[in-house]
Formats: sequence, C-alpha cells, structure tokens
Amino acid sequence: MVASGVPKQPVREGCELRSARLERRMKKKIVLYQPQQVDTTIGPPVSGDMLPLEMLTIAAFPDQDGYEIVIVDANLYEPQESHRRLLEACEGAFLYATTGILGFMVTDGFRASTKVRARFPRLPSIIGGWFASVRPELQLATGLYDAVVLGQGELAFRDVVKAIDAGVSLESVPGLALWRDGQVVKTEKRAVVGWDHVANCAWHLLDIAPYRDRQLQQGSHKHILRMPTPPAIGARRPYFGITYFSSYGCPEPCTFCCSPIVTDRRWKAMPAARMLDDLQALQQRWGFDTVRFHDANFGVLQKRTKEFAEGLLAREMKLWWNSFIETHSILNYKPDVLDAMAKSGMYVAEIGAEAGTNEMMKRIGKPIVDDDNVAAAVEMDRRGICASVTYIIGYPGEGTDSMLATIDQCRRLHVAAPLARPTVWPYRPIPGTAMWDEAIELGYQPPQKIDEWGSIGEYHLEETWPGKIPPEVAERRKLYQHYVTLSYGLARGKFGFWEKRAEARLRDNNWRFGVLEARAFDVYNRIERKLFPRVELSRSWVDPGHKTGTSGNSASRSSNAMTKTTAG
Repeated sequence: MVASGVPKQPVREGCELRSARLERRMKKKIVLYQPQQVDTTIGPPVSGDMLPLEMLTIAAFPDQDGYEIVIVDANLYEPQESHRRLLEACEGAFLYATTGILGFMVTDGFRASTKVRARFPRLPSIIGGWFASVRPELQLATGLYDAVVLGQGELAFRDVVKAIDAGVSLESVPGLALWRDGQVVKTEKRAVVGWDHVANCAWHLLDIAPYRDRQLQQGSHKHILRMPTPPAIGARRPYFGITYFSSYGCPEPCTFCCSPIVTDRRWKAMPAARMLDDLQALQQRWGFDTVRFHDANFGVLQKRTKEFAEGLLAREMKLWWNSFIETHSILNYKPDVLDAMAKSGMYVAEIGAEAGTNEMMKRIGKPIVDDDNVAAAVEMDRRGICASVTYIIGYPGEGTDSMLATIDQCRRLHVAAPLARPTVWPYRPIPGTAMWDEAIELGYQPPQKIDEWGSIGEYHLEETWPGKIPPEVAERRKLYQHYVTLSYGLARGKFGFWEKRAEARLRDNNWRFGVLEARAFDVYNRIERKLFPRVELSRSWVDPGHKTGTSGNSASRSSNAMTKTTAG
C-alpha cells in the first residue's frame, strides 16, 4: 500500500536505483589529496584557476576501471578544514595518495598525511610528484607512505592501484621507490610514454563552481599566483580561467632544474587536435575566458604550436592563453606562427631567460647567447604579447660581474620591450639537479626536516641561500625593482614625475642617486597616501604567475629595503 500523496515508483526504476546504490557501496574508494600551494595563514589564498591537475590526471585510469575517486583540494579551504575533509573522505577508503612540488605543498602534504596515518594506520598511502621523485628517501623515512611514484605517474599509479587491490607486492610494479631495511629500493625503471598511452583528465570529477566563484569575486586580482587580466577584458576586472597540462617533460638540459633527471629530458605532448577538442568541450561546459598552460615547456614543437593557434582561429574559439616558451623557440619560429599565436589569443609568454652572460648560459646548458633574450621579448612585444621574463642570480660559483650583467640585461630588456615584465630572482638550490651538489660543496645548508622544505617555495621573495648574493648586487637588484615598479605606474596608479624619472634612470642606466631617490620617494609616497587615499593596484603585471602581493605600496617596500641595505 502506497502512502497518500507519494507516487508509486515503477518497479524497473526502483530496481535501477537500488542497483546504483549497491554499485556505489561495492566500489572501492580512492582518496586523492591536493596539498595547499601557499600558506594562507600568512597571506591571500591561491588563485582560483589553479585546478588540481595532478589529481585529475592520475584519477583518469582508476576512474575508468570502476573505482570511486574522491579529490580533496586543500586550496579551496583553510588548513584545518581541508584536513577535516580529508580524514572524513578516508573513512572506508581503499587507498590514499598525494603529491607535491618544492614549496609549501611539501609541508602541507606532510601534515595532512601524518593525520591520515594516525587515524588510519592500515590505509595504503602513496605519494608522487617532483619533490618526492628527487627525494624519495625523505618521504619514505617518515613512515607515512608505502611507495613513491617516480616521474610520470599515470600508468604507474594505475598499476599501484591494481597491485594493492589484488594483494600483489609493490616490488612488481615498475617506476616506484620503496623503503626496505632503512633504505630506498627502486623497482624497475619505467619508460616515459607518449600521449597515446595517457587518458585525458577526469574533468567530470571536478566541481568547477568554487574555482570560478573565487576568480570572479571582488579583489581576486590580489590572489597568489593570479595571472594578469587579458587586455581586452580590462584592467583589474575579474575573469574566469583554468590551468591545463598539454605535455610532459622538457628536452632542455638546464643544470639548475630537476627536470632532466626526473624526465630524462623526454618531451611528450598531446596532439594539437586532441587538445583543441578537449578545451572546446570544456569551454562549452564551463565558459572560461583564459587558459594557463602548466607545461614545463609548451613550445618545443613549432608544428604543434602552429596547429593549435590556427585551430583556435578556425574553430572561432574565443579565449586568451599563456604558456612557457623558450627564447630559442621564439627566435626559431617562423613569423607567421608567431602572428597566429598572437591572433589566437596568446597574451603572456613566460620565458626563462636564466642569465645575462654567455659563460653562465653555457654552464646552464641553454642555447642562448648575447642578447637573444632581449630579441625574443621584442618579437613578443611587436605582436602585443607580454613577455614575462625571469632571470636568476647567485648560481653556485657565479661572480659579482656576472650577476650585475644579468641585472643589466634585464634592465635593457625592459627598455627595449615596453610590454615585457622582466624580473630577477635569487638562485634556489633544488635537489635532484646538477647544481645541487655544487651548492652543498660551497656551504649551502638545506632544510633537515621534511616540513621545513615548504619555506623554500618563496625563493623569489627572499633568499634561500643567505649571503650568496654580494651586497652591491643585492642593492642593484632592489634599485631595479624600485625603478621598474614606478615605471609601470603601479606604485601610485598614475604616471607623473616619479614615474618619468624612474623610466629615465632605467633607460640611461643611471643608478648614481638611486638610494637617495628611493628614500625620498618613500617619504613622499607616505605623505601623499595619507592626504589622498587611493585604491591598491594589482602587481601581477610585474611578476605574472607568482606571488607578489599588491603593489599599492610595493615601491615603498623597495625603498625601505634600500634604506636597510645601505644602513646595515
């Protein structure tokens, strides 16, 4: 008998619902944790376009194989809430896995995994990612993980899932690091595979709403890792973007980077047509404005880049995009390919310029000489593309003259390419690199505890190797940052006397009165701000893609730093 007002459910439909519930109960659950990228207890949250790509990538095959996948993205919550959700998700789970790159992800991943192990001591736990791949002994010695997935993880993780499900020893799975008798034991090396062996991200597992909402909220331009607003959208207006992987690895031999060891300098890329199909379907579903490619090196193959750019135009896909591309790629591309990139919506080209001398570039291993970096930025500038160019100073064994030459090339690039945003970072020793051993021999003291590695993520804000950069170089770098912040009009939101003077100083390479001018501007700016309060501007154009905070008082911070340098 059916209660009044309650429609009788068809027998077939009721059976289907019961079958679906039974299937869900029978599925084995895998919990994937994306650690926080930045410490939100001391600053703004991470940008909402930073999707948990690593988790969506390794989830694809287990999802196809019928496992239940739960992704907990810590970047959506405060630390306590993300850990609470993680522990809740691990109830009844069959497997737990996480990842991390050098920086705060290592710290948060350690803290989260510690809680998981304490609550669920028998739950198999796996970790992968760049940091774990180069320092598996640090991760395994904690006792938190049963294995480290080394390098490319899609197929290895699928095999780990199957092995654990079947009760088979992980020693039979290629591409792992295991802890045996107090030391690391690696299984058979796994070859890097092409995109024909890799599935697309499991996008259907992602609820895009919280990512979109964070980006469209007022003040989102201040979020850490936020890219600059595309020019056509308008300065400081919110926009909706996503991050995307379209390739794995990098063929460059850079001695300061761990990629050559992790990826064996292999580069495997998604064909342009497949990438276009995937992005077109996603844009129709989600309606985003921009795509930020998180490829280590997007532009290795000119043919693929051309097909992608021309494909965007042919399909009339309206979106803005940015990617990492090497200086020598830009200079070797045909003009019509560069033109198509600009016409198709590329608005930021992130370029690793690395150094300003031929000697240092030879040590790094890149085929960049003389003023190639300047020429590449000019090619982008001519087409209305902002070249976000990063230089590094303080490499192991690098002398003062070399560092000053790098800062000078950065200055000349700024003058030659007005749309460009070049900046200089202090060198950060990275484990698993050719320069790591050199740094250790020269006295670098790395963190001793795994949760201390998180502090190294902000290397572009403060030195991780104190004392390596001579005082005169540090002063010149701070003066450059002071003048360039003014020259962009970011400090005061306008272009007047101070801004014109700063641009002239950069153009003429005149640093003579820099310290005094920085101090004078600091006093003037403080008084002006009190008399005429103004809205803070985003500093993302100075250092797109990285934590820079807001620039309403950035020039003041620079001049304060100059005062401290000269006083002490």
